[in-house]
Amino acid sequence: MSDQKDTEKGQAYKPVVFPGDEAFQNPLAGAKSWDKSLEAEIFHRWESDGLLGKFEVNSSKPIFVMDTPPPYPSGRPWHVGGASHYSQLDMIARSARMRGFEVLFPIGIDRNGLPVEIYTEKKYKVSIKTTPREKFLELCRIALDDLEQEMLQTFKLMGLSGNYEQKYRTDDIAYRALTQSTFISQWKKGRVYEGTRPTNYCIDCGTTIADAEIVYEELPTKLVYFKFGVDGGDSIPIASTRPELICSCQAVIVNPEDERFRSFVGKTAVIPFYERPVPILTHSSAKPDFGTGALMVCSYGDYNDVQLFRELGLEEVIAIGKDGRMLETAGQGLTGLRVRQARSAMIARLQKEGLAYKLEEILHRTPMCERSKTEIEIIPMDEFYLKVADVKAKLEEIARDELHFHPDAHRSILLNWIEVARDWPVSRRRFYGTEVPVWYCVECREPFLPPPGPYYQPWKDPPPGNPSCQKCSSKKFMGDDRTFDTWMDSSVSALYVTKYGRDAHFHERTYPATLRPQGKDIIRTWLHYSILRCYEITGKVPWHDVRITGMGLDEKGEKMSKSRGNILDPLIMLDRYGAENFRMWNASEVTVGSDYVCSEQKIASPGKFLTKLWNISRFIAGFPEPRRVPSNDRLASSDRWILAELAALTDESVAGYEDYNLFVPANKIRDFTWNLFAAHYVELAKGRAYGSGFSEDEIISARYSLHQCLRSILLLLAPICPFITEALWLKIYSEKSIHAEVFPDPRLWDREYLQYEKRLVEFNSKVWNEKKAKGLSLKDPLSVELPPELKEFEKDLKAMHNLLP
Repeated sequence: MSDQKDTEKGQAYKPVVFPGDEAFQNPLAGAKSWDKSLEAEIFHRWESDGLLGKFEVNSSKPIFVMDTPPPYPSGRPWHVGGASHYSQLDMIARSARMRGFEVLFPIGIDRNGLPVEIYTEKKYKVSIKTTPREKFLELCRIALDDLEQEMLQTFKLMGLSGNYEQKYRTDDIAYRALTQSTFISQWKKGRVYEGTRPTNYCIDCGTTIADAEIVYEELPTKLVYFKFGVDGGDSIPIASTRPELICSCQAVIVNPEDERFRSFVGKTAVIPFYERPVPILTHSSAKPDFGTGALMVCSYGDYNDVQLFRELGLEEVIAIGKDGRMLETAGQGLTGLRVRQARSAMIARLQKEGLAYKLEEILHRTPMCERSKTEIEIIPMDEFYLKVADVKAKLEEIARDELHFHPDAHRSILLNWIEVARDWPVSRRRFYGTEVPVWYCVECREPFLPPPGPYYQPWKDPPPGNPSCQKCSSKKFMGDDRTFDTWMDSSVSALYVTKYGRDAHFHERTYPATLRPQGKDIIRTWLHYSILRCYEITGKVPWHDVRITGMGLDEKGEKMSKSRGNILDPLIMLDRYGAENFRMWNASEVTVGSDYVCSEQKIASPGKFLTKLWNISRFIAGFPEPRRVPSNDRLASSDRWILAELAALTDESVAGYEDYNLFVPANKIRDFTWNLFAAHYVELAKGRAYGSGFSEDEIISARYSLHQCLRSILLLLAPICPFITEALWLKIYSEKSIHAEVFPDPRLWDREYLQYEKRLVEFNSKVWNEKKAKGLSLKDPLSVELPPELKEFEKDLKAMHNLLP
């Protein structure tokens, strides 16, 4: 055989050859380094061999089901944090297979809702308000198809091993039919009602939005101090950030403990310009330290106003329309103005009339639409609501007692949200979404709901079955033209992937799912709504494990977003550095649940480890794997030590995978491979592996241990770095994919020699430091006294360090 070059010292040696190994050649002799271009070739082979997403529902293995979050293709580039999250889902799926599970890893795309409408309007320069609905829906589908292909391409470049052949879309007929069927089911159970209530309304989006879709920002605004006249000739000072709503004021409140206003309580104030009397009342929500301490109660400045109107039985006066302009109730000079214009106009008017006596610039906590970043208005709207308030106790019990959070710290986000959650408005005034499956009797407005099962489009189709109104027997119906909140679709993903209502046997075998992996930013929405909907529909919690990932931040620690222009394009990163760099980076960056920094430098950095792994593999592949497996008592002490370390590594890594904390195996494997195995053990065993001056048993022991370590490193690393481990495994060990294997069994090796790690590392470091201090190379001889406790390692240590007798 050809000479083998020592990877560390650059010297050529001829390993001892045993009978039967004469024809052996190093399978990596011609492959000097890892080539990321091999990733596409390997993925294509997985596709051709049918290894991606394969799932046998009748398997004898325990079943592991991931309720994979369907990503939203809202525009490009895709968020690098999103891409990193999905690569981690693949690591979880691969590690579950290697733990002996039959894994259902669905691939889905979320294609409903507002973002795609906004993207379509921008891409095709059209308006949803002026484009015929059918035409607009078709444009949305075309735009989504383009974005979806790029997202699927990213999945494949990252090596995701999900079920591509049976990928689902939330705008598929079958998926939308499930959303509608579950809504009809909840309606029949009395869980849905229709009502006109003050609700969050986004002027730009033109629709109701749920509380969970609101974000709050501290925005600069003007706090205006002005006076209301009071019967008896006095006046009461008021402070407000919403002076444009003076026309809708129906009461003035002061805190019952505020001595300044005791003489005003029970009197009547007169609204300036509108000359309408309103009562002055006490209420604990009035804060003496805000403004003057006296507040207007208007319909509606905020949700405190909403609660006060209900509590005090006040009659609402609506001042703002759905177009964001002031209505006629605002009066001459304000009617038709936008809210901010009306605010400025009213301030000027108050100042002109001598009623405003102070103007203060403050930062105000302002509710904003999460999508459009527009200030929210509270407008009475006729919507469908899914009941939440009456089941909060059960939701809290599930969140507290039936879900295992990874990490547990994020459980509080869900519990805190449930505590304040209100009934969920589920209907929206948009086009691209699952339609509300309701028709109304033209004569009496009685709603008609069709039987569950098919997909319905009431805005364009007549009700099925030629029904008669149950209330008045009329045959004339008008379809509802609203769609559902997109979370109505996403919240039943666990039902869809387990074929609820389509395959009873499949559903029984796979539901509840095993794991819900998701970001912490959608705990209030996807997690909360999924528990609510799936539990009410099936009577079962949809999964018991919940894995929460943190947010991807830029190098300054700021949230990455397209609007800020600080997003890294994952396609560019994958092209430059390959999937293995990308995957190893995000797995090793932070522990599960923590926010993490995304930067090109960080993504590039794992390349050094991949090079180290390849070089170690080339070195070990130069020795034939022994046909004879030595027993523990015939292993050299150095080998018993490293195998004990390997057993500990296996335990720690598998425990990390079981906890869905990829940070643990990624860092444990890298640290073991680089800092213990390569730096210490390979140097210890190298002389014996070559064989010069050692017995056959000693040589076999070294080669066996080197290969056992490499095998185990590759197996443990395979879920995180599937390409390089596959390439090395197929070259060195098997014709069968490494991803069809299971994790190594740590019980094969005893742990007795773990006690020697610190002593060996300290001794080696001492020798290296002494040689460095004396200007010697590592191969130069040195006289060093060997500690008595390392006596059984003497032969390997002398060979490793060229120690003098």
